[in-house]
Amino acid sequence: MAAVQQEGVLRAFLDTVDTLVEDDFDLIDVLHRLCARSVEFLDVAAVGIMLADPHGDLHMLAASDESERMLALFGAQSRQGPCPVSYRSGQPCLDVDLASDHKTGELAAFAARAREMGFVTAHALPMRLRRRTVGALGVLHTAPGPLTSRGTRLGQTLADVATIAILQHRTIEHGNVERAQLQNALTSRIVIEQAKGILAERWQVRVDEAFRTMRSYARSHHARLDEVSRQVIDGGIDTERLRAGAAGKAGKAGRTGR
Repeated sequence: MAAVQQEGVLRAFLDTVDTLVEDDFDLIDVLHRLCARSVEFLDVAAVGIMLADPHGDLHMLAASDESERMLALFGAQSRQGPCPVSYRSGQPCLDVDLASDHKTGELAAFAARAREMGFVTAHALPMRLRRRTVGALGVLHTAPGPLTSRGTRLGQTLADVATIAILQHRTIEHGNVERAQLQNALTSRIVIEQAKGILAERWQVRVDEAFRTMRSYARSHHARLDEVSRQVIDGGIDTERLRAGAAGKAGKAGRTGR
């Protein structure tokens, strides 16, 4: 790995660790940033984090691309696709050739959908918690070719960091700590999806644009994404003020060069 890239990876990990020691960090924002950086580090087209519910179905928690089509593609891996394969086996599912015609098997439906979006290769790495697997990190690429051994190690490290972030999100003093923490993460994502839909319809914009606006507002007001989302759903926030506040923050960042 080139020295510049090594420095970038180390900086990203340190940034994530620094965030995790905060009392109340924004889980979805952390995972979104981790996915976005993973695209750069692994030199791929898209990365998504899938978390299992108590029934063993996978749900998309964060992705490098929050467009509606991309979220639907990752969401299609609830039970079929590289991520479920990796989740059930607890092992990496690498170098899945999406360009080949998977006529049968659990990869068929996912492969056909991914090909329509221009992806030709997929990988998945397990998110491990002690002796069990809680989800998977999915990787999509528009170019053929295997994931290198270095890429596999780095991808697994990113999957492990995502797992730590999810478990660190809530400290629960009683009951089943692990299950409660995982369920809390899934609930946060559902709330965010609902709020994105409300804003996209109200503003007549794409859902990924609604997500970026809401994320910008949350960061500029030192609030968590799920908190802002609940206010949108409950009507506790003026959505036009939210939009204006996010735009103002973006403009200020542009003028200051940040």
